[in-house]
Amino acid sequence: MAHKTSTGSTNNLHDSPGQRRGVKCFGGEWVNAGSIIVRQCGTKFAVGKNVGIGRDYTIYATVPGHVQFTGSKKKYVNVLPAQEGPVQQGHVQQDPVQQDPVQEG
Repeated sequence: MAHKTSTGSTNNLHDSPGQRRGVKCFGGEWVNAGSIIVRQCGTKFAVGKNVGIGRDYTIYATVPGHVQFTGSKKKYVNVLPAQEGPVQQGHVQQDPVQQDPVQEG
């Protein structure tokens, strides 16, 4: 007979790191082409205009512009190109400078 009782073995001691899913660029943010907007499992967010979807359902921008989320039941992700997007705060869009011909004489 053993003089000491054995201790019980335990399982599930180790934990794996998270997979960092979720929204990476929020509505109104500026993104460049190829920027990841949403990492997701399945199509929680649907593909809208000017975005693409990877084989792991990652949604990314195909053109530079501002991110827009639309829809109430199903969320759609769009990217508004630079001309159509809202003006950022503190950023002034300038009109092209028109030079007047110099009058001599």
